[in-house]
Amino acid sequence: QVQLVESGGGLVQAGGSLRLSCAASGRTFSNYAIIWFRQAPGKEREFVALISASVGNPYYADSVKGRFTISRDNAKNTVYLQMNSLKPEDTAVYYCNVYRSTSPKDYDYWGQGTQVTVSS
Repeated sequence: QVQLVESGGGLVQAGGSLRLSCAASGRTFSNYAIIWFRQAPGKEREFVALISASVGNPYYADSVKGRFTISRDNAKNTVYLQMNSLKPEDTAVYYCNVYRSTSPKDYDYWGQGTQVTVSS
């Protein structure tokens, strides 16, 4: 079983950047696709980005396409989410998980997440 821990969140002004990390422990990390979700206050959790296993093909929600970049370093057992040109509407708790689907309803375990706050 792969266990994941998110980090890297913080407070940033609109237009700024942050890099989130999703560190994994457990079985062979490179065999797993990893997905990022986020949940803003009062809103449902939503898909942000995912990266395929091994080769690392990225996929993005339309709301972040062109601003966020997902990548993985299999040697470090870590997936990164580079977030540029941040907007106040990106404010949310960000979670990573082992990919099952892009629907948060298909997941029964969540880590503590990492808070991202973008001020206007």
